[in-house]
Amino acid sequence: MPQVCVKAVNSRTAVMGLVMGMFSLQSKQANYHTDKIDDELELSIVCHRPEGLEQLEAQTNFSKKELQVLYRGFKNECPCGAVNEETFKQIYSQFFPHGDASTYAHYLFNAFDSSQNGSIKFEDFVTALSILLRGTTTEKLQWTFNLYDINRDGYISKEEMTDIVKAIYDMMGRYTYPALKTDTLKQHVDAFFRKMDKNRDGVVTLDEFIHSCQEDENIMRSLQLFENVI
Repeated sequence: MPQVCVKAVNSRTAVMGLVMGMFSLQSKQANYHTDKIDDELELSIVCHRPEGLEQLEAQTNFSKKELQVLYRGFKNECPCGAVNEETFKQIYSQFFPHGDASTYAHYLFNAFDSSQNGSIKFEDFVTALSILLRGTTTEKLQWTFNLYDINRDGYISKEEMTDIVKAIYDMMGRYTYPALKTDTLKQHVDAFFRKMDKNRDGVVTLDEFIHSCQEDENIMRSLQLFENVI
């Protein structure tokens, strides 16, 4: 797979890092300037009340203190306790002022919205974050596969990968390198399938995706980039 294709289809890790950084930075700022009050009492003032911190601690790889920090940052951006897709796109687009991040943000929103009810609650956020930061290699790759599997049918098709790569280029805007040409998308998608589609049936399964990624040192390194973000 050409190096540029690896960078394109695996920019998910870098992009997700920006989302993580967005909330963790704001939450840390809030933590320094907020009195230490009972977080369980804070939860009662929002429109959606998350699960108790003890329960979330048991369900994720975060400590109660880390969850408190994350919750304050999340509440700072989402006072009602949940974020809809439009708000998510507005927050996310701030990191890509020279491109159009709306399509990729749509795919990312759907990946976070595990219940597919049109909103990301704090539980959704920290569950995904726990996987991306502290999950096993298999868990991280499965989450990424689900992001690319747009129609949730258990396969990544060439059409889906084309949409994902195009969304990444749109998001990067004029900073995309090399510049997007007419045949660039097809070249990237074809390279992806040459590497991932082991049985050459035109789709990539979860097993094929995980196996191929585990064979790629660059991908494996990228999965470790944000383990110590929080």
